Amino acid sequence: MAFVDFYELLQISPNAEPETIQRVYRMLAARYHPDNPHTGDTEMFVRLNEAYDILSEPRLRAAYDAEFQGRRSEPIGVFNHKEFALGIDGEDNRRMGILCLLYARRRTNPENAGLSILDLERMMYMPREHLMFSLWYLREKELARQDEASDFIISALGVDHVERNLPEHDSLYRLLKSGSDAADRGTGIDGTVADFAASAEAAG
Repeated sequence: MAFVDFYELLQISPNAEPETIQRVYRMLAARYHPDNPHTGDTEMFVRLNEAYDILSEPRLRAAYDAEFQGRRSEPIGVFNHKEFALGIDGEDNRRMGILCLLYARRRTNPENAGLSILDLERMMYMPREHLMFSLWYLREKELARQDEASDFIISALGVDHVERNLPEHDSLYRLLKSGSDAADRGTGIDGTVADFAASAEAAG
C-alpha cells in the first residue's frame, strides 16, 4: 500500500500541535462528510478519518513520523533526469527545481518556510558548488531570499514565477501539482510522490 502523507492531506505542518490537528480535521470532515450535499466525498472523508486516527494518537503518530522522516531523507529522483544535467544546458531547470522546492515548503510549512543549502544539496542530489550560481541568480532576481538563519525562502515574485512558468517544465509540473491535488487522491508531495518533495517540507 502506498505511503500517504497525512500532513499534506490535512494541509498542516508536520510539527502541528494536537489542537491544530483536531481543529483542521473537524473543518475538513464537515466539508467532505457524505451528508454534505455540496462538497460531500465519501472516499476523502474515509481518508481524513484515517489520518486523524493516526495523528491524534501519540503512539501511532510517533510510529508514523518515524517512517515519514525516513522518506523525507531520501534524494528526489526527478533531479537525476537529463534535463537537470550539470552545466548551462540544465541551468534553467535547476533554478526552477529550487523554486519548486521552496514553493512547496512555503505552502505546506509557512511557519518554517526556509531550506538550507544542505537541504537543497541532499534533495537535489547535487553538490553545493553546482547550486551556488542558481541560488545567486534567484537572489539577484528577487525570486528567493535568505532569512536570518541563511536558509533560502521563496519570495512573492518567486511564487508568481513558479505559477506562471511551471507548465513549461513538465516533470516538475506533474510532481508539484500532485501535491496540490492531494485532497483528491489522498497522497501528497511527501507521500506517493516522495520522488519530488519527500523533503520539500523537510529540514528541521
